[in-house]
Amino acid sequence: MSTKVAVVLSGCGVYDGAEVHESSAVLTHLSRHGAQAACFAPDKDQMHVVDHTAGSEMSETRNVLKESARIARGKISDLAELPAEDFDALILPGGFGAAKNLSTFATQGADMTVDPTVSEKIKAFHAAGKPIGLCCIAPVIAAKLIPGVEVTVGSDVEGTETWPYAGTAGAIAAMGAKHVVTDVSQAHVDSSNKVVTTAAYMCETDVHKIHDGIGVMVSEVLKLAK
Repeated sequence: MSTKVAVVLSGCGVYDGAEVHESSAVLTHLSRHGAQAACFAPDKDQMHVVDHTAGSEMSETRNVLKESARIARGKISDLAELPAEDFDALILPGGFGAAKNLSTFATQGADMTVDPTVSEKIKAFHAAGKPIGLCCIAPVIAAKLIPGVEVTVGSDVEGTETWPYAGTAGAIAAMGAKHVVTDVSQAHVDSSNKVVTTAAYMCETDVHKIHDGIGVMVSEVLKLAK
């Protein structure tokens, strides 16, 4: 019987939703391993909408579930309807949607809150001993919800062009979690909490390297799900 994995999306587009390359890589690697993926997203308005050609905010409103459906090719359900007992693992791709729509990290940093439905589902999977994978900025959500969890967002050295978001490691530590330095091609496994994380687009690098790192994360999640 194939492993069933719930994938939580946060919109569509790096600046205000789920990172499209990361989301696609997660789904591709799950398919390659023979896992059965199902996509979910919260049915709520995005924090804001960003013009991806200019990086500027637009004066319109978009729904996270409806935008996420673009990535899922329409096959998606409201996150509130996700039954943790019916799935073997949970994965959250990155993109600023994880920091804006699934949590408030983008505006509040270490003082962030997590969307109540997202919090409920992550805690349910964790309490059941089911593995959770997160990439890019999404590991901050685990840092907030799981005391003492070990996660990675890649580097903790600020001021480099390769790792422009390295300051996130400090926020992770401020929330009581442990940050582990990794390369973009690697994933960190917190075996005790069954949490697997990879840096993905926290690193400015070639897209195939992002894809490869996510592949390691997916592989490790599926090992823990057995």
